[in-house]
Amino acid sequence: MDFDLIIIGAGPGGYVAAEHAADLGLKTAVVEKAQLGGTCLNRGCMPTKALLHAAGQLSHMEAARGLGIAAEGVRFDFAAMQRAKNDAVEQLRAGIAQAFKAKKITHITGTAQVTAPNAVRVGDAAYTAKNILIASGSEPARPPIPGLDLPGVVTSDDLLSPEGRDFARLAIIGGGVIGVEFASVYRALGCAITIIEAAPRLLPAMDKELSQSLSMLLKKRGIEIAAGAKVERIVPAGDGLAVVYTNKKGSECRTEADGVLAATGRRACIGGLFAEGLHPETTRGALVCDANFETSIPGVYAVGDVVAGNIQLAHAASAQGVTVVHHLAGQPAPANLCCVPGCVYTDPEIASVGLTEEQSKAAGAAILVGKVPALANGKALVEHSERGFIKLIFRAEDEVLIGAQMMCPRATDLIAVPAFAAANGLTRAQLLRTVFPHPTFSESIAHAAEAARPR
Repeated sequence: MDFDLIIIGAGPGGYVAAEHAADLGLKTAVVEKAQLGGTCLNRGCMPTKALLHAAGQLSHMEAARGLGIAAEGVRFDFAAMQRAKNDAVEQLRAGIAQAFKAKKITHITGTAQVTAPNAVRVGDAAYTAKNILIASGSEPARPPIPGLDLPGVVTSDDLLSPEGRDFARLAIIGGGVIGVEFASVYRALGCAITIIEAAPRLLPAMDKELSQSLSMLLKKRGIEIAAGAKVERIVPAGDGLAVVYTNKKGSECRTEADGVLAATGRRACIGGLFAEGLHPETTRGALVCDANFETSIPGVYAVGDVVAGNIQLAHAASAQGVTVVHHLAGQPAPANLCCVPGCVYTDPEIASVGLTEEQSKAAGAAILVGKVPALANGKALVEHSERGFIKLIFRAEDEVLIGAQMMCPRATDLIAVPAFAAANGLTRAQLLRTVFPHPTFSESIAHAAEAARPR
């Protein structure tokens, strides 16, 4: 065999797995048709967070007057924001290339096709490996909405292109993570925003209270939200577009905008990945895997967005990739994949891990719930934070932490504490042994644990 492991895709699922595989002594190659870093680095997590940071800085400067600071003539330069975003992406991409070189990982540029359980073709070149790991990721889904192909209808890929896209009015189809994050960016830049979501609420996969609190804040900031709505069509309207939808009462409504963002989820990238005659088991266009992430083709594994039913998060893909290479090296998995936190980078941030209160009750579990409002925290109060909360869920019988939901400043960092506790089966008493510093946002975790009561 040419390699011990060939990885298809250099996103978080692929490049992190490659680095760990090399550390474990596996001769490794990574095939990538585009740029190192995959969707997360080039068209997803990182450029989005760069724009969110810039937009957040602008919002904080505009709000500084409430802290006794007068900032005159505050404005933004859209092109300069895009350059800063691109610079960050290029630096991170260079870091991956440097790690590949240092760890002697072979980087093959081109489109890969699996031709046999141990063979991959890239262009005219053929390679063999003891095992193959598919980490080809996902792409924006495009539902069959009439007018979705009109000029001015964009995806997250378009908004995160090197030059970006600027709008005065933006209609967003989809109120999931992608939709609400871009709504936050563009609203901070003065854009008029309408979010149209088919589910009864924003962030339908997350805790209901998180959704309700976020909706209230976004509406307070002037964002229009149409939940429980079905988009019927997109049509030209003057110099822009109009989204025609049926609201939850069954009435036809219309919102006009300069552009329309289709934030309707993502689908697995497996088109052309397997040669004719090689048919792995799939469902809804994604690969079916067993507990070890092995597909129905022996020796061919898959991680990340390409896996059926998987949670579409960069750090989940990375953890799964590391799990696979440890399995191939005959070593136990280092991470507990049942405790993967999810994050939303709105202002304030949102984060969760484990079970929600509704899920716990639906499973018939007796629970203790501890919840404290964000503004009960001194640090949040002096920083003029807005509404939010921290909620911890413990199993009643042994008081082991089984879930946490946060909407507060630094939530995406703070969630690591309950994620650590849940992954290691820690109890409420063990969590309370920690002395949290004051004044910090983190001490609200202890306050929530102290407040836990039967629910």
